Amino acid sequence: MARFDSRVAIVTGGGSGIGEGISKALAAEGAKVVVTDIKIEAAQRVVDEIVAAGGTAAAFSANTGIAEDSEKTVKFAQDTYGALHLAVNNAGIGAPAANIGDYEVAAWDRVVNVDLNGVFYGLRSQLPAIVAAGGGAVVNMSSVLGSVGIAQNAAYVASKHALIGLTKVAALEYSAQGVRTNAVGPGFIDTPLVRSSLSPEALTGLEAQHATGRLGTDAEVAALTLFLLSDDASFITGSYHLVDGGYSAH
Repeated sequence: MARFDSRVAIVTGGGSGIGEGISKALAAEGAKVVVTDIKIEAAQRVVDEIVAAGGTAAAFSANTGIAEDSEKTVKFAQDTYGALHLAVNNAGIGAPAANIGDYEVAAWDRVVNVDLNGVFYGLRSQLPAIVAAGGGAVVNMSSVLGSVGIAQNAAYVASKHALIGLTKVAALEYSAQGVRTNAVGPGFIDTPLVRSSLSPEALTGLEAQHATGRLGTDAEVAALTLFLLSDDASFITGSYHLVDGGYSAH
């Protein structure tokens, strides 16, 4: 029996990158997965690939920065598959680099609304639904930048730090009701976007900042996330787990 047979999961930002990897990994282990993305065509592509591989999934268009979209997502999961047991709040955005004194207020508001408020909106709808289903687990996708800083990224770093505090509060409030909540902090992950945005020299320099000498993969983040969602992690809640290749060990 697969680890997530009969479980229903939501993965936000599941149309690409880490969210795509987690969606496919959950489906491969038996979960019925609601893949959400602001780009419905991206979510549908992932769903089509899951179904072609023998899994069960449905696509849903959602902007996590809008509270009502989180409510609609949970209702869609319940209407489609009968319940909600698992959630991965993965959707997030970045912003152009700037020092705090030059940081545009609109850019700050946009990043905080998705990367922090969006997770709160998700939890607000997900946690009661998971309690009603008899319990389960949530993983909030923070970042290695939830534990360290980086210049010219104030909104992202602040949001990812705050997300860890939000995770702890959710765990304190809902663990006794059968819902564990944890946070994952990916380091720099090897994606086409990262490779296309860096010169070969800059990429080599970034790799050298990791004790492993390389960037991470979506599969490595998915493996940790699925462990935390599974019953194997039954005594783990309210904690923050790095998967950063030793980047933060410097």
